[in-house]
Amino acid sequence: MASSVLTVGEYLIERLYSHGVHHIFGVPGDYVLGFFKQLCDSPIKVINTCDEQGAGFAADAYARVRGLGAVCVTYCVGGLKVANTTAQAYAEKSPVVVISGAPGTNERHKNPLLHHKVREFDTQLKVFEQLTVAATVLDDPQTAFCEIDRVFEAALRYRRPVYIELPRNVARATGSACHLRELPQETSDPATLGEAVKEAVARINASRQPVILAGEELHRFALQPLLAQLIEKTNIPVASTILGKSVFPESHPRYLGVYEGAMGREDVRDYVEASDCLVLLGALMTDMNLGIYTANLDPRRSIYCATEKLTIGYHSYEDVRLQDFAAGLLAGEIERRVDGPTPHPLPLAQFQPVQDRPMTVLRLFQQLNAFLDDETIVVADPGDALFAGADLFIPGKTRFLAPAYYASLGFAVPAALGAQMADARLRPLVLVGDGAFQMSGLELSTIARFGLDPIVVLLNNRGYGTERPMQDGSFNDVLNWNYSRLPELLGTGRGFEVSTEDQLAAALHEARRHRGSFSLIDVHLEPGDLSPALRRMTDSMGQRVRPAAV
Repeated sequence: MASSVLTVGEYLIERLYSHGVHHIFGVPGDYVLGFFKQLCDSPIKVINTCDEQGAGFAADAYARVRGLGAVCVTYCVGGLKVANTTAQAYAEKSPVVVISGAPGTNERHKNPLLHHKVREFDTQLKVFEQLTVAATVLDDPQTAFCEIDRVFEAALRYRRPVYIELPRNVARATGSACHLRELPQETSDPATLGEAVKEAVARINASRQPVILAGEELHRFALQPLLAQLIEKTNIPVASTILGKSVFPESHPRYLGVYEGAMGREDVRDYVEASDCLVLLGALMTDMNLGIYTANLDPRRSIYCATEKLTIGYHSYEDVRLQDFAAGLLAGEIERRVDGPTPHPLPLAQFQPVQDRPMTVLRLFQQLNAFLDDETIVVADPGDALFAGADLFIPGKTRFLAPAYYASLGFAVPAALGAQMADARLRPLVLVGDGAFQMSGLELSTIARFGLDPIVVLLNNRGYGTERPMQDGSFNDVLNWNYSRLPELLGTGRGFEVSTEDQLAAALHEARRHRGSFSLIDVHLEPGDLSPALRRMTDSMGQRVRPAAV
């Protein structure tokens, strides 16, 4: 169908589908019901969730796996509930299209006090302008197609969320084909690029122990194949940041592990920090990636290239794109390194549970490490689910999802929904604390309704285990639910309650065999039991949050 005879809603759907969005997450409301009907008449499958925040997290995970995600909600009461998930997508560079219904343009002058309105009709737009790289209100059918193209281009160029507000009377209005002004392609300045690559190659070749530290932008911009080629050509060892975990296959012999300063494995930290030429590619220099600033990375011995910055030592280069710089390194005459002793994460081929031995965090993750296979995608919430999970051995690329920078609790369960919708070949292993589960765990209802089958491992320490060591108090406690009986409430799924190693082994075995609906494993842990990595993090952060003596 020619775009000139499409309605605005139909054109928006066409653009979503053509960019690989085959599922859209959301909660309907009267300002967006008409567009939901258009979605249901299209090839895109509507996944209506229990809550808007769940829809936002699901769309974020979908984007991380598939390259673009979308969430659709109603005006303000729905839109403002996805502000948090959109903020996380912005911070961690996940391209999500946020679509919000809105009062019709023909309604606003008649009754300025329409329901769901906060202050002015553009209040929600102003909020999302701070959380996205492009935002628009489709209030004119004659320009709507161009506006849709403009925001899609921004989402894909910057790999960050965008916002589209759709007044309900415009969704079914016929749009007008217009030609979007060709935006200039972002290209590197050839002379600057050549000079930067030349200096970088010279530094690498002159070094004794070069190391590549790979970050999340390599995944967001689909540069993993280029990274793999670079490692194969040069044989330089590679580590990843915690936010970039699984950007490179962890089974590769040149993979060192996750570097996260003092929070990570000591052998990885020592090797990376001893490098006399550290090449950081696509890594965000966040406090989490830097081990809460326990990292000891000398900028004089570093080459740092991200989408927004390139520095070599203390030299800064403008107008050089990450993609072009990485390709330049691949094409450059970098000397191939000989194999030598390096750290490497060793998978646990077997785990022998001890009968009646109480479960601990350390042994829990050792057992999970032996449980993983090539078809598993690990989805972790902040806390020990993330920090102990950083040492899990992930065989494939992009098989570990976690909000390791913005760190919003409640991500993992709805993210499992988005991840499995994005790639049905993957089975999510969800790692979530009980506090985070109580925020969004009822999205298992959505998961059950659509026949998905994640395995949810709930770390039950009866509260916020990350915060207790920093500042203890009853405010860190939560009610201990009968989590394993949730399948009875939902009428499907399998529930397990375990407190020993052999009980967990049996539950994991049954969960793997049980397909077609979720499995929820409630693992009882002592409230003060933390992984060494989380203990180091809370010790560091606790110094900042505990009140100082006067």
